[in-house]
Amino acid sequence: MMKPGSQSTPKTSEKSRGGTGSVSLFAVQCGKCFKWRVIPTKEEYEDIRSRFVEDPWFCSNRSGISCEDLAEIEYDNTRTWVIDKPNIPKTPDGFEREVVMRKDYSRMDTYYITPTGKKVRAPSEVEKYLEANPKYKGVAVSDFNFAVPKVMEETIPKGVEGRGSTSSNKKLKMSKVGDD
Repeated sequence: MMKPGSQSTPKTSEKSRGGTGSVSLFAVQCGKCFKWRVIPTKEEYEDIRSRFVEDPWFCSNRSGISCEDLAEIEYDNTRTWVIDKPNIPKTPDGFEREVVMRKDYSRMDTYYITPTGKKVRAPSEVEKYLEANPKYKGVAVSDFNFAVPKVMEETIPKGVEGRGSTSSNKKLKMSKVGDD
């Protein structure tokens, strides 16, 4: 379960609940009241995430919202929650950062889509792309971050088979036995 005051911003994935495995909703936790607030756009979410440590988000950042208002979304298992790392740089203009849940819910994969539609999955691929496309001179490899959000295990739907083979996933499978 999320701990109040967590220094991260979440995303939720709706894979088993009618979605595609990609992020369908962005939210941030207020640094004062710890209520979750939905962020309307991916761009706004990336802006908040890119400076979250030095500039924590508060309900008062949004016009017409205060800590007195009810939470806009509750942390529960009605959707799969993933927690992004704070201070990942904003995606450079013309590029798009995609984060997709694996079918087995073991983790998410991060890649970028370039302005020409090419997927790049690692810093070395970004470097090759930038070298081959000098018109993106102002863009640096350090502007890209392939860190993956943490999948919150307690929000993974029951009955998901084959969640990967890591020891933490084996522990999850064992802890779910008998919960049905």
